[in-house]
Amino acid sequence: MLRLLLIAAAWLVAWSQADTHKKNRSFIIDYDNDIFSKDGQPFRYVAGIMHYFRIPHYYWEDRLYKMSAAGMDAVQTYVAWNLHEPLPGVYDFKGQQDIAKFLTTAQDAGLLVILRVGPYICAEWEYGGFPAWLLSDNETMIVRTMDKKYLSAIDRWLSVLLPLVKPYLYSEGGPIVMVQMENEYGSYKEEACSPRGPQYLRHLRDTFNYYLGDDYVLFTSDGSTLDYLKCGTIDGAYPTVNFAPDPDPARGFDGQRKHNPKGPLVDSECYTAWLDAWGGGHHYGNTSILVAAIAANYAYNASTSLYMFAGGTNFGYMNGDGKPTSYDYDGLLTEAGDVTPKYWAVRNFTSTLKQLPSVPENKQKYVHSSILMQKIGSVVDLMPVVSSPPLRSIYPLNMEQANHFYGFVLYRHVLTKSYLNEEFCTTGVRDRGYVLIDGKPSGYLDHGTHSFNASGWVGQVVDIIIENQGRVNYGYGLNDNKKGLVSNITFGGDVLSNWGMYPLNFTKIFDNLGHFKSRQFMEEKMVMRFQRQQLPREPTVYKGEFVLHSNQQLDTFLQMCGWVKGQAFINGFNLGRYWPVKGPQVTLYVPGGILYPAPKRNTVVMLELENPPSAGNNKAINIIRLVKDPIIDGRCFNSTVIERFSHFDSIPMFRQGQSYVHHALYAKNEM
Repeated sequence: MLRLLLIAAAWLVAWSQADTHKKNRSFIIDYDNDIFSKDGQPFRYVAGIMHYFRIPHYYWEDRLYKMSAAGMDAVQTYVAWNLHEPLPGVYDFKGQQDIAKFLTTAQDAGLLVILRVGPYICAEWEYGGFPAWLLSDNETMIVRTMDKKYLSAIDRWLSVLLPLVKPYLYSEGGPIVMVQMENEYGSYKEEACSPRGPQYLRHLRDTFNYYLGDDYVLFTSDGSTLDYLKCGTIDGAYPTVNFAPDPDPARGFDGQRKHNPKGPLVDSECYTAWLDAWGGGHHYGNTSILVAAIAANYAYNASTSLYMFAGGTNFGYMNGDGKPTSYDYDGLLTEAGDVTPKYWAVRNFTSTLKQLPSVPENKQKYVHSSILMQKIGSVVDLMPVVSSPPLRSIYPLNMEQANHFYGFVLYRHVLTKSYLNEEFCTTGVRDRGYVLIDGKPSGYLDHGTHSFNASGWVGQVVDIIIENQGRVNYGYGLNDNKKGLVSNITFGGDVLSNWGMYPLNFTKIFDNLGHFKSRQFMEEKMVMRFQRQQLPREPTVYKGEFVLHSNQQLDTFLQMCGWVKGQAFINGFNLGRYWPVKGPQVTLYVPGGILYPAPKRNTVVMLELENPPSAGNNKAINIIRLVKDPIIDGRCFNSTVIERFSHFDSIPMFRQGQSYVHHALYAKNEM
């Protein structure tokens, strides 16, 4: 009995101390002094931005402790709705999606958290963070509005997410000091500047406050000029701005101060560089200007968030439309989490403000000179392995109607008429389609190529393998985001009808590795269709194996020179898209956590859509290499020649509609 009383007394003391601790914690806006107040003291912050969903979860601690060692006061992150609710009402908060673990890890590292909930986030992320199933059952839906089906979906999502994060608010003893609703809504002018815009913002504001209470700072972020702030803000959510580094803070904050005469000045996205796109150069930001801007903002009593501190990777199919797999962003940490000269330059400034912990060391990288990649079959050959049962329809269904939201789909039609050198045409391929007639490549279609001439005979099979290259993540194009075939196909002027749609999943190959090593398969490989080389633009799958030199699971990079375009997987993990002939990304980041230590074998599978390195040379072999240094500022057209190209000349100051205004201060950049 005495023991029970002592336990109860200890629990009461602990509860009382915790309650007192919570009562002593506060984070509010001090309008009288134009600054934040933390625990009763004036407070301004320098925050680093990293997105938990772009960093392997087993590296969160490494990145967050490096952020703390760089002198950051807080970490800012978006929340990716599409990863947490992959299907309506089905939620995932485990492993890579364990946001609670991310929050506690940040707090353990001594960082506050600025949580950007959205639900729209942009972030150069697939569909701006919206789950693609939103597009399945509402042909007329306009997102980020009072549309009933859209509101029903976001209300359900917020009713799950916000109660989950509430215990992590600063006032509750957690690290979250600020929560953002929406994102750059003032740039969504078609809706934001209409009478409907304020209705939507009020709905969000009231929903956030219903679940989180009133003991936190709710905020918005927009471009830094008055027209964005006028349309993107609402009473009850503190307005902040986004703009490039500027050593004259009065210029960058002019719009915020005119819109909000009182309150703290906040640059919620101070760009360390800029986003990349396939076919363009890699962007580098000016380190000297960045450090000068951080220091100037701090002296101006303003707070700054560095976009990006650690950019990370768009693994799988999660890149926004036209964006590469790497999201390095020339941040303070590389895509692989290594500290950079920019990191040390910023740390030199922040070390004048407070005592900093030591910096964790960069991780060693793994090198493997060559991995032989053997053809296991064309996509058509492998349909029994990689496809799901088909959906049948008179006319093609788009991917959303087929409930297959990402990656690839094969459309199949059997010709009921013969055609000789007739036009094969559609304007509805989203985004790139490879057409095979009777199993032979006949042409391809994309946004700019809508037709070609071909021949086909009655009874022959027409296959169209379509790649969804990622949905639009910014602007009003969010509302035109269907993928697959979104209109009919004509051949010789005839509309082709009666289609089968086959969703494709290439990770299924890893469930059938035993088959590809079997005697039956090896005998089948002697058949000409397996033995022959890949034809140009005949999507084909290759497999290779390697064993690590030790039991250390080290990061590495897959060197893609010689290959053209496709998707790479290791041990069932989707590394992302490669397109080295376009650039600027040539290597793919391989986090060590997906590799098997020796002596277990690691399996690489590559879906090559166009041509392997051996194309046109019967004696050549197809290999890939694992290298220690990334190449994200070049392109290559064969296995050895790499052309470097980068953008040093300009960094956008802020978004203007769907284009960007460039900041003159970046006219001359430094690496």
